[in-house]
Amino acid sequence: MIKVWMLSRPPEPQQQLRPPTIPPLCAPLMRMEEKNLRSLCLILSIVLYLLIGAAVFDALESDSESAKTEALEEKLEELKMKYGFSEGDYREVERVVLQAAPHRAGRQWKFAGSFYFAITVITTIGYGHAAPRTDAGKTFCMFYAVLGIPLTLVMFQSLGERINTFVRYLLRRAKRGLGLQKSEVSMGNMVLVGLLSCMSTLCIGAATFSHFEDWSFFHAYYYCFVTLTTIGLGDFVALQKNNTLQEQTPYVAFSFMYILVGLTVIGAFLNLVVLRFLTEHRHDVPEGSEVSEPSRLRMLLSCVCCDRDSSESPPPPHGGHSNPVFYSSISYRVERASCSSCAASSQASPRSAAVCTGRRKTRARRKSM
Repeated sequence: MIKVWMLSRPPEPQQQLRPPTIPPLCAPLMRMEEKNLRSLCLILSIVLYLLIGAAVFDALESDSESAKTEALEEKLEELKMKYGFSEGDYREVERVVLQAAPHRAGRQWKFAGSFYFAITVITTIGYGHAAPRTDAGKTFCMFYAVLGIPLTLVMFQSLGERINTFVRYLLRRAKRGLGLQKSEVSMGNMVLVGLLSCMSTLCIGAATFSHFEDWSFFHAYYYCFVTLTTIGLGDFVALQKNNTLQEQTPYVAFSFMYILVGLTVIGAFLNLVVLRFLTEHRHDVPEGSEVSEPSRLRMLLSCVCCDRDSSESPPPPHGGHSNPVFYSSISYRVERASCSSCAASSQASPRSAAVCTGRRKTRARRKSM
């Protein structure tokens, strides 16, 4: 009987192997470890990049510096033998020459020169061709920079966004005018146009400054790049020839406008590439991840805000905003992430899902009445 019962017993179903589940308390720790690891990798990358740059500059510039130093020492000995200079006399002459060098362009602290200096301060270019000598001027420079630098950065970012919006509009109209089936402007189109705009701005400035400053095109291009990236090394500085600031007013005005417009174009390109990438990366939430209590509250509030906007405003053709250009901007991605967080909050907390559903029903009932 026992053998018959064992033979007639149906086989037990095999248990399926499930992947190990991560405890809810461990998920935030794992995400924190991932962020720390990413930050550590970025730090190591920057350090490695600095080491590579130091090695390359050492190999390229060290021999030239040594040769230049030897040539200057030989010239100094020739001057001492020719004019009977002592070491102290030479140092005095050198100090006078260095102090007189900035004044070749005219009065540096009249209105034109002061305006030029103010531009280099608030844009953080800082050529170093002129600097305040009095304590009052140095104090005002610090306060002026504290207020002017953030204001300038905000202005360039805002103008960059407006320029990107206008360029996207022009590209869309151009595609429709050419009869293309897909009139939407992709991210690659915007990056290509931004890159061409930056190259054109640099080339126009290089051609102009090479003409007025008697520089080679390469040196003028180098000056434009160093200026518009706000590096401001100071080895090439425009408007420093004989009385240029007082005698060549059109060229001075062009130089001021070129710096401001060029920084706006560069800011638009950086806003398009860097800030858009950071926004997409920051709002990238992995699926199935546990949500902490504070983030659930933020998701709940964003859910309520999204319901209010969607119930009180008529649905536009794109599903949420009347401006089609808005859907490729940074603010749209933030709004999209906030609205999509309602679904994540419903999976993370039944309580928040119930509140969101109640809000929707209340809005719908109020709208129908």
